[in-house]
Amino acid sequence: MVGSVKWSELIASEEFHGRWVALDQCRYDAAAKPVEGTLIDADDDLVALCNRIRSSGSHNCAILFIEERLPPSQPRALH
Repeated sequence: MVGSVKWSELIASEEFHGRWVALDQCRYDAAAKPVEGTLIDADDDLVALCNRIRSSGSHNCAILFIEERLPPSQPRALH
C-alpha cells in the first residue's frame, strides 16, 4: 500500500498496527488529527524508517505511529 491513503484505512489495516508510517502531504483535521496523505514508507523501527526517509531526500514527511488496536473487551490501562 504505497500512494495516497486515508488515515482511517491505515489504522484499520493489520499490516500497519504497531508500526511507524511516513506520510508526505499529510492533511490534518481541525483537531490536528491526521486525515490522509501519501504513504511513503513504514517500519517497526523508527530509526530505520527515518534513515531511509532521509536518504531518499524526503524531508517533509509526517512520521506517525499506528497503535495496535485492542479488542473492545480489553480497555487500555491508564498509567
